[in-house]
Amino acid sequence: MTDANVQVRRATIEDIPQLVSLYQQENVTPVDLEKRFKEFQVVQGPGGEVLGVIGLQISGNHGRLHSEAIQSPEHADAFRQKLWDRVALMAQNFGLARLWIQSAAPFWRTIGFAPANAEVMPKLPPEFSGNPGNWSTLQLKEETAPVASIDKEFAMFREAERERTEKMLRQARALKMFAAVLAVAVFALALVGGFIFFKNYKSQRTPR
Repeated sequence: MTDANVQVRRATIEDIPQLVSLYQQENVTPVDLEKRFKEFQVVQGPGGEVLGVIGLQISGNHGRLHSEAIQSPEHADAFRQKLWDRVALMAQNFGLARLWIQSAAPFWRTIGFAPANAEVMPKLPPEFSGNPGNWSTLQLKEETAPVASIDKEFAMFREAERERTEKMLRQARALKMFAAVLAVAVFALALVGGFIFFKNYKSQRTPR
């Protein structure tokens, strides 16, 4: 089976019967598919059959890969790579900083997942910790900045916006003043021009 024969997409509610069958075949206990099917990404074969699946649960800027099931062992890592490409893009779009997984498949180690040590484990979101077992994790980017840092950045942004607004107001006042001076100058020139015109006109009409 070539890459051109399969595609990865988000699961739909129509996929649930196939997902249930795949999980039963692979002896994987699924989550509540009816309520959470939108978490799942599937590898679809040329005939519309579901060949592989993985879920992505999101909590804050952390994500958990779960409920993996692959139909064909000979294509397992190829399907995992396709699922990972999709998940990595989603993680970027959601701004995730760290991913978690409980899987013994060597593939996940090859892309950077490593066993979560005692220093990292406290970062595991409570929504994920209800699942016992060994955790592996992959840091995608720096963790969320401290609140104080965010407040500081927001204050700097607000100050920059205030300065920009004041600059615009100063420019507007300067333009208004320039327009007023220009209007006075034009009016003065018009008066002078009118005075000269009438003076010349009167001198031409005066008999010599």
